[in-house]
Amino acid sequence: MNFFKAHQDDLAQLTRQSRLRQLQGRRGADFASNDYLGLANAPRLRQAVIEAMERGVPVGAGGSRLLRGNHPEHERLEAEAAQFFGSESALYFSSGYAANSALLASLPQRGDLVIYDALVHASAHEGIRLCRAECRRARHNDMNDFAAILKDWRQAGGTGQPWFAVESLYSMDGDQAPLAELVALAEANDAVVLVDEAHATGVFGPDGRGLTAAYEGRQNIVTLRTCGKALGCEGALLCGSQVMRDFLINHGRGFIYSTAPSPLMAAAVRAALQVLVHEPERRTRLHALVTVAKHHLRPLGVLFHSSQILPLILGEDARTMTIAKHLQHSGFDVRGIRPPTVPVGTSRLRISLTLNVDEADIAALARSLASVL
Repeated sequence: MNFFKAHQDDLAQLTRQSRLRQLQGRRGADFASNDYLGLANAPRLRQAVIEAMERGVPVGAGGSRLLRGNHPEHERLEAEAAQFFGSESALYFSSGYAANSALLASLPQRGDLVIYDALVHASAHEGIRLCRAECRRARHNDMNDFAAILKDWRQAGGTGQPWFAVESLYSMDGDQAPLAELVALAEANDAVVLVDEAHATGVFGPDGRGLTAAYEGRQNIVTLRTCGKALGCEGALLCGSQVMRDFLINHGRGFIYSTAPSPLMAAAVRAALQVLVHEPERRTRLHALVTVAKHHLRPLGVLFHSSQILPLILGEDARTMTIAKHLQHSGFDVRGIRPPTVPVGTSRLRISLTLNVDEADIAALARSLASVL
């Protein structure tokens, strides 16, 4: 008996649709990672881990934070992160996915309303699936739609707490949320704003504090700061009020029932925050590469929103993967993105700029892309 026939049929269908995912190694110049500031292999971070090991910090936590897994390195990181980002408190999670899903699954209560942007990350959708509040989808970056949904809910008798869930910088399109308008709408309606700063932390704002830096410290702002992208490490920090932190420690299942992140990784994240302060030239260099890429890639149809994420929307799944494979064989690690990660009909190359490439790499990528297109 074939116990996995349904699964095999599903995989066969994905193959016919050119949507079968497969793991593949790194190949060529890095135009695929989220290591925007080139910190994943930075000597300063390696040294921070070595020094932590030398002072006896363990590799593994040994348990969840509520059992024996809580380590002084976790608490030092949370204290320093709260100070750095200007929040009342911070809580360290094993991943951005865990943090985002726990946040939305735990904080909004029955009788509340969550309005989320249509393009929020899959981890937010996981939290929304588990959420006890009513959840409604708003058109991407459309504050009029956010306001209309909230008004309709109130007129229908909704009396709970409104919550807005957005990304400050969207991971597949590279565009920014209209945060000033969103915060103003929240202030006028006593709403809480949940902002995923995954792709903005380290890259934008004073000292790399992200696009919400001007709003941090407000009681109705909660931000997610992933540590595995521009910070070059692993895990995620939720920054917000002390009540938020205490509530998640007591009700956030993704936090309560997960083994704590490695204390060594907490030490590395602390070092990465210091790099943001003391090496601003990394951000300057990255933004300069964005300008160079704009010159070379915009004529080929690549979209620009003044960020390091550059999509080339091709539409067809098979064509997208064929072009991605050609670029990889030509020495450029560019990956194709297909549904369900992006909407049907918008398969794309997601070109990511990092300090792991230079101007010559960008010019060469443009020549190869022009050739295959």
